[in-house]
Order: sequence, then structure tokens, then C-alpha cells
Amino acid sequence: MKILVIGGNGTIGKRIVEHFSTNHQVLVAGRSSKKYPIDIADTRSIKRLFKQIKKEGKVDAIICAAGEAKWAPFKDLSEADFHIGLRSKLMGQVNVVRYGRKALRKKGSITLTTGVLADDPVYQTTSAAMVNGGIHSFVQAVALEMKKQHRVNVVSSGLVMDTLDKYESYFPGHPPIPMARMVLGYVRSVLGRVNGEVIRIYEAA
Repeated sequence: MKILVIGGNGTIGKRIVEHFSTNHQVLVAGRSSKKYPIDIADTRSIKRLFKQIKKEGKVDAIICAAGEAKWAPFKDLSEADFHIGLRSKLMGQVNVVRYGRKALRKKGSITLTTGVLADDPVYQTTSAAMVNGGIHSFVQAVALEMKKQHRVNVVSSGLVMDTLDKYESYFPGHPPIPMARMVLGYVRSVLGRVNGEVIRIYEAA
């Protein structure tokens, strides 16, 4: 398969690329990529990437492991702070589906990324939880309109091991998810047949 990974140089993206590269052709896109640059907060950037991908040859799967949202106490969040998550993690991923499907082969799949905050938010995550929940609803709804041409899913993981040092204090009592287990969510979405699924990986085993 030919797989495009957006955010392929990030903490989660690197693990996804590493896994799929064993048996598949993987294209790594991201803000730091010279060959496949993209900033999902910029619609024009998304359009340019998929125009390039379509010209080079359509892909079998698109994985998006990119997107930002502001973490801060609710009382401190401005409207502009909320718009960071709305523009990047929410509409950025929505636009990956909108424009990415045009560079996707028939029966191909798109996999988005959220996290446990949609179902189990913690302190200072009002904005992040909001956009994660929005993506879950979007995936379930848009899958109904794909008419069996393409599949769309989202992987929602708990606190992953590779970010434990940075985020452990925010998630008291949450079991850290091994990276190999997290990657299995993307394997299920790309190589399986599920559609419109929120693939939750919240338990360590």
C-alpha cells in the first residue's frame, strides 16, 4: 500500500511511520518536511499537498497525526485561544478529509487522531476536549456520506508512553498506553474494514 502520514515526524507519527514502513510505501508529510510540507491549520497548504499527491499518484491511505489545541484553565482561555484548536486540530483534520479524499484511491481510508480527553477530560483541557469530541462526531457523520468509496475513522488514545514525562502530572490514575498498542489502532483503521469508527485505546492491555 501507499500511505501518506501527516505529522509523520511527531511523537505519534514517527511510530506510525516506523510500523507501516516495514511492508508499505510511506510518504511523510508535515511542517518540517521538505518534500511534502503541510500545515493543517492553513487550508491553502492542505490543498497544495493533495494537489501534489494527486499529481504524483493517488494513495491507498491517509493518516493524520497532527493538530494543536490550547491547554489552559477555562477562565484564562480567550476566544483566540479556542480558535487555535478549532482551526488546527478540528477544521484542519476536517479539511484533510475534504481535500484528501480527492487524492485517495477507491476503497482507500482516512484515519484522524484525537485522544482520551473527548471522553475523560482533565484539568485545563476544555479546548482540547471540545475539538476531540467534535472530530468524533464528524467521523461518525461523514462516514455515512462516503457511499462505500472511502472509509473514515479516528484513533483516540490515552496517554501514550512516549509523552509520559511531559503529561503524566495532568493524567493522575490514567494507565499509560504502550506505543505498540497505540499503533494497532491505526493498523485496524488502515488494514481493516471499519468505517465511521472511533477506535478507542484507553487501556494499557
